[in-house]
Amino acid sequence: MASAGDRISALGNPSPSSDGAPRFVISVDAMGGDRGPAAVVAGLAICARSMPDADFILHGDEAELSKLLARQSELTGHVLLRHASRVVTMADKPSQVMRHGAGTSMWSSIESVRSGEASVAVSCGNTGALMAVAMIRLRKLPGVNRPAIACLWPSRNPGGFNLMLDAGADIKADANDLLQYAMMGASYARNGMAMKHPRIGLLNVGTEEHKGSAELKAAFDLIAEAAMVGDYEFIGYVEGVDLPSDRVDVIVTDGFTGNVALKTGEGTARLIGDFLREAFNATVLSKFAALLATNALNRLRRRMDPRRSNGGVFLGLNGIVVKSHGSADATGVASAVAMAYQLARSGFRERLAARVASAQGAGQSAAATGTQAGQPE
Repeated sequence: MASAGDRISALGNPSPSSDGAPRFVISVDAMGGDRGPAAVVAGLAICARSMPDADFILHGDEAELSKLLARQSELTGHVLLRHASRVVTMADKPSQVMRHGAGTSMWSSIESVRSGEASVAVSCGNTGALMAVAMIRLRKLPGVNRPAIACLWPSRNPGGFNLMLDAGADIKADANDLLQYAMMGASYARNGMAMKHPRIGLLNVGTEEHKGSAELKAAFDLIAEAAMVGDYEFIGYVEGVDLPSDRVDVIVTDGFTGNVALKTGEGTARLIGDFLREAFNATVLSKFAALLATNALNRLRRRMDPRRSNGGVFLGLNGIVVKSHGSADATGVASAVAMAYQLARSGFRERLAARVASAQGAGQSAAATGTQAGQPE
């Protein structure tokens, strides 16, 4: 069997396997997470069992990673090590990393996507630094003003999740930016979540059409106008209560609002978990009740496990980048890598570029229509 290094060609596309099926190369920053490279390597081992057509380029300290890989037989022949002597820490400022980040494992992982050597990059590192490096090395797709971070939100939908963007890439977004988010979110929902005709909602303080800022009202018209081109259903305004509901698939908002919502949701989930533990440990009877409810509680824990939704995707760049939570364990890392793998298999980058181009045309068309409508007869 050929090694991962042999299969990863200089052209950047994975060589086909012996049976002619394509292979997919995922570039992974092994050093940026809170739990260190051991969690990353263990996460890749989990993935290798269900992704026989995937190879990995692992970036970080070669000596340390070699020892970890020696304990994971599942990864034999599937990993190419790329030595990087430096690490981007959580305390590093994005501006510093942009100027002095070359030689870090994060920078190296993005370079593999830039060169075409890998289809997608995954990192548990500093979010701001990762976005900064991805922006300067991969650049934005033509027509994209502001990239977005798309995150999964546990919901009552059949797939178990809704998609929300932007989750914090940029705190500002005008009407055209929100239109692009809708297009990119719809494309991600189709290719990453197997939704044929996703339902798009625009986050607002109410569902009535007269509510919201002037920017939101302008975005409402643009997103509605582009629904046919974007192949989605626009359901109009949604509220915070709809984030986990089954009436919408993709929630569009600016990065400030999205990040506040995301952090509020995470904090609320932790608070509920703490309250449940306190309640079931309060008395002997409550402990006995917890014992009787063990199966139900385990099902609830699995359904609400944040590791299942780990991984925010940077949208709007000339390459796919998945940001794993910094504190992710092996299961969380595996979830983020699985997301990256699904997007690579679907040809998401090419499809997204086409959708962004469509959005640009639709936005110009809608603007022209609005201008004509505003002219005196």
